[in-house]
Amino acid sequence: MEFKIIKTEKEYNKALAMFEKLFLAKKGTKESDIADVLAILIERYENENFHISTADPIEAIKYRMEQQNLKQKDLAKYLGGKDKVSKILNRKRKLTLEMIRNLNEFLNIPLNALVKEY
Repeated sequence: MEFKIIKTEKEYNKALAMFEKLFLAKKGTKESDIADVLAILIERYENENFHISTADPIEAIKYRMEQQNLKQKDLAKYLGGKDKVSKILNRKRKLTLEMIRNLNEFLNIPLNALVKEY
């Protein structure tokens, strides 16, 4: 398999699709190694091409959901359940440190976008 820097949206979407297929690969496998490399390439492209406003954590989360075509149920595993996702997105509950870490690690939302007061 050949890897190269992602330069176009088409390449980005192709890399995302491949990453989604490999995301749950067992650590130490060839598939897991490929997913790790893809994650780095995808992150680099996103950092250069998608700028998430740091003004509001909820808008940053919604923006990332839109980018990755995620639904509220997809965030349940990062935020502790569907009920919490709904409350957070409706601004009825604040993000916890653990939630912020999960969103940063798994959805690549910058920490500075998640820790702002809202």
